[in-house]
Amino acid sequence: MKTSLAVEFQGTQAGEEAEALIGKCVHCGFCNATCPTYQLLGDEMDGPRGRIYLMKQMFEGESESLDQIQFHLDRCLTCRNCETTCPSGVQYAKILELGRATVSSKTRRSGFETLARSVIAAMLRQPKLFKAMSGMARWVKPLAPKIIRKKIPVARKPTLGWPDQKASRTMIALSGCAQGALAPDTNRAAAQVLSRYGISLFEVSAAGCCGAVDLHTTNEHKGMEVAKKLIDVWIPHLGEIEAFAMTASGCGVTIREYPHLFRHDPEYLEKASRIAEKTLDLAEIIEREIDGKPKSALSNQLRQNKLDALYDRDPDMVCTANIGCQMHLSDPGRPVHHWIELLL
Repeated sequence: MKTSLAVEFQGTQAGEEAEALIGKCVHCGFCNATCPTYQLLGDEMDGPRGRIYLMKQMFEGESESLDQIQFHLDRCLTCRNCETTCPSGVQYAKILELGRATVSSKTRRSGFETLARSVIAAMLRQPKLFKAMSGMARWVKPLAPKIIRKKIPVARKPTLGWPDQKASRTMIALSGCAQGALAPDTNRAAAQVLSRYGISLFEVSAAGCCGAVDLHTTNEHKGMEVAKKLIDVWIPHLGEIEAFAMTASGCGVTIREYPHLFRHDPEYLEKASRIAEKTLDLAEIIEREIDGKPKSALSNQLRQNKLDALYDRDPDMVCTANIGCQMHLSDPGRPVHHWIELLL
């Protein structure tokens, strides 16, 4: 798909990257078959192909419908299902990142929306604050309207302990995440399972958020600032560990893309690349230990569709690898667990 860049984007990094990325799309539409928002809404503009076309128009100078472009880009869940079915290898997430950043620089959200996005991001990137707020939510939740009550997460207390960490092989788990408050047993369960393979799993208390929350809400500057802090904390441990074990898959994807995030930052690119190279999803680590070698809300309806599919065969338990999915799909009396708990 050819993009004729508007004058304002010609010769710019954003314009050149957008042109190259969008150019790989042949508009075949295979992506729509695995896009949850397109499957639910049936609107071309709420599928990857339509969103790419909207971003193409924006980079070609379209300025009259920026609010609508932002509306449809906001609806994308960034699940990246579309990338798994694209025969042309289109890097949709990178196009979306550029598109969201560009449209955000050209439009203004309402004061309330801007404040809400900032507050939520600030809470999620600060585990202690999030844990305190979640503790308060336990008392506020029963008084809230039903539609709000379902969306208020409540912090859990850990029920598992950390195993004796005596193994010579060591790995580090991300600790500066909301997962620590919402599902505190996940890293503990991972540590217990990895100890069976002679691996000690530690947390570095000074480590913070990976930056995913800010990056996903188009605050790239803050996201990079948060990511730099994590890199600075982790870099001294590179020579001491075997890997950074990601128990939250969304965080793992973000950290693995640090080289792309810092592609224009020569000071951090090399360090970001070294961190990314040593980042492994927990499933990859377990699989490697077993096989002996490595292998390579849009709406309530989306949630309900997923739950209907998951519980169609009356499973004993539903598990996930992502803390966001774990919290979003859990219901009172029908909790969703991290899969590592099955291996205890």
